[in-house]
Amino acid sequence: MSDKTAPAKTAGSSKRNAIEKAMEILLKFQDVKASWGIRELSTELGFSPATVQRILSVLKSYGFVRQDEQTRQYFVGNIFYRFLENLNHTNNLTGIGRQFMEAVAQKTCETVYLNVIQGNLRICIDTIESAKALKAGMPIGNQSPLYAGASAKCLLAFSSAAFQKEYFAAVAPRPLTEATIVDPDALAAELAKIQARGYAVSLGERTPGLGSVSAPVFDYRGNILASLSLAVPEIRTRDKAHFSRCITILTDAARAFSLAMGQSVTQFHTTHHQLTV
Repeated sequence: MSDKTAPAKTAGSSKRNAIEKAMEILLKFQDVKASWGIRELSTELGFSPATVQRILSVLKSYGFVRQDEQTRQYFVGNIFYRFLENLNHTNNLTGIGRQFMEAVAQKTCETVYLNVIQGNLRICIDTIESAKALKAGMPIGNQSPLYAGASAKCLLAFSSAAFQKEYFAAVAPRPLTEATIVDPDALAAELAKIQARGYAVSLGERTPGLGSVSAPVFDYRGNILASLSLAVPEIRTRDKAHFSRCITILTDAARAFSLAMGQSVTQFHTTHHQLTV
């Protein structure tokens, strides 16, 4: 039986055409791993090194990937920035959310960013950078696992139980810094705490010296749409008055954002809990 199965599997994989293989290669660049070598991609995808090299050369010529001349590693190309303006114009979430982001940025003077779930990752889809000299950056397209950082944990905490179950069945948390929560029981307790108080906070879970606070944005059915977040340098998180004010401003904006996305008043009261700082 195994003798018959193996050839069928090989035949099926060989039917993928060059365009499909190129798409699979491009999609690997949305993983947490930011760069790939030819042999790494070959092993990861089961393509021959010659095929991977040929496809990457074409993608590079069109700007979809770029290559470090010293390490020979490939990265996602800058051409994707050209799509962002059209994406933001057509994406209702970023279009509506911009007004709330601008209000939060003006009131807090911190970096504001908007995030959604993409596969098993958090991805930043819009950002307004702080004008302060000492600031925390969060570029559009930045990704992280859903268990690390306030913006990611917020998305995960307010996702359905079914999604959380599937996520943890597929993902084994690993530390990004010394502050990353990877113990299953501790992580479950953290997600429950986020649900109870209505927002998430973190300090140095993805990047040492960077704090964050994040609040959920819901749709008309009460499902999680996005997380609205602030990135704050650690030194300013120690200013309790400032950080508490940031939390209040952000959570108020996230509530208003949810209502603008169609959340009813009834859903508003059932999905938002008493906030504690």
